[in-house]
Amino acid sequence: MADAVEIAVGERTVRVSSPDRVYFPARAETKLDLVNYYLAVGDGIVNSLRERPCMLHRYPTGVTGEKVHQKRLPNGAPPWMETVRVFFPRYQRTADELCVTELAQVIWAVQMSTVEFHPWNSRRADMERPDEWRIDLDPMPDSSFDRVRRVARVANEVLDELGAVGWPKTSGGSGMHIYVRITPAHGFDDVRRAALAFAREVERRAPQDATTEWWRRDRDPSAVFVDYNQNARDHTIAAAYSVRGNPEATVSTPFRWDELDAIEPGECTIASVPRRFAELGDLHAGIDDAVFDLAPLLEWADRDEREGHAPAPDPDDA
Repeated sequence: MADAVEIAVGERTVRVSSPDRVYFPARAETKLDLVNYYLAVGDGIVNSLRERPCMLHRYPTGVTGEKVHQKRLPNGAPPWMETVRVFFPRYQRTADELCVTELAQVIWAVQMSTVEFHPWNSRRADMERPDEWRIDLDPMPDSSFDRVRRVARVANEVLDELGAVGWPKTSGGSGMHIYVRITPAHGFDDVRRAALAFAREVERRAPQDATTEWWRRDRDPSAVFVDYNQNARDHTIAAAYSVRGNPEATVSTPFRWDELDAIEPGECTIASVPRRFAELGDLHAGIDDAVFDLAPLLEWADRDEREGHAPAPDPDDA
């Protein structure tokens, strides 16, 4: 096994130790394969992480070994690694989280055994006001991806009526995410209220497929949970182009709406996505040019609460 290789990333050089260590056993893909994947989708992963506090999911011995959820930047970082200090009121603690501005920072995190990148939906310039609304379509155990597709189609219909642009991607697992760029004018609580109002509208239009039931025990096991809680403070999901920690090395992959019926999450891996990226580029590249004002959804939230619908439960009860 090679001791280390040096990787040129722009003006930086990143030393990658144990490059031959197998991280993903399904195809015997290594740590160096993971590095090369992130280099291949560099513009996409940097755009999805740029200026956001980012939690790291690290697998020091590969994805079948121990998983470390790391908020703080790992020790030994070079001076060009950037961070943002995050305060956690529940624990009265702070953490200096990775804040990506260039690809070399992603590659250094991979050198430190990071597989997954989980950014906040706000940026460090105004951390308490999100600029990204996240629609998480989370299938229950007996659901199918075809059902996820049906709910996504309804969600996109509602977005179109609102005048909002949704940017879809696979979750890298069995679900789907849709991102909407929003004006950073509201706190996390209001963004979450708006997300719940939207989720309830999707549920009204697709009652056989979608649910907003908070407690898992109350959900139809074949339904798709429209998880508005992913907009709560310090709740994160895998970034666009993030690899997931499974043996097949699946990727949370952006796609076009006209691909909805054809996209297969299991086919989007570190072996296939670089070719797709080379052909299509970053399909989320235009997200910053399509900004939506949450005001109509906050009006829906007010309406729902007047009509007796309970507000969103405490996210810490999730």
